[in-house]
Amino acid sequence: MQNHFELFQLPQQFAIDQDKLNAAYREVQNKVHPDKFVQASDAEKRVAMQWATRANEAYQTLKKPLKRATYLCELQGVDLQTESNTSMPAAFLMQQMEWREAFDDARQANDVQAMDKLEDELRTALKQQFVLVGVTLDAHDFNLAAQQIRACMFLEKFIADIADIAALEN
Repeated sequence: MQNHFELFQLPQQFAIDQDKLNAAYREVQNKVHPDKFVQASDAEKRVAMQWATRANEAYQTLKKPLKRATYLCELQGVDLQTESNTSMPAAFLMQQMEWREAFDDARQANDVQAMDKLEDELRTALKQQFVLVGVTLDAHDFNLAAQQIRACMFLEKFIADIADIAALEN
């Protein structure tokens, strides 16, 4: 069975042309959309539905940087070990502690500006981390990439936590 990149005829790499992905997705969906199989047999309808579902899953995976990076590691047989491996470089751990302190201080002071500033800083850090992930994946260092992807997961979760707090307070 072809992988998601092959399905959309895209190079198997982290950097992806979103316009090409979107166009390839629409092309696949046009071929297998259930509306095109209204007069088909039940078996043909089932196959078309399976292909449409697979195309949706592939598109959602390749569209999002974190899912795409994780998928690239999986294709190489590298498990991110998100549950069992929480090791991070010391510098990242120190930065995590600083961010957590800033978060706690802003939350206790109910300082919306400080919370917004922290969120901006985290989003910038996430973008920078994804650049590193892309370089590492494209250099085929999938074990290092797994560690970098775990850092991205932390950042995305932290950003979501801040958004949840902001939503509760509004």
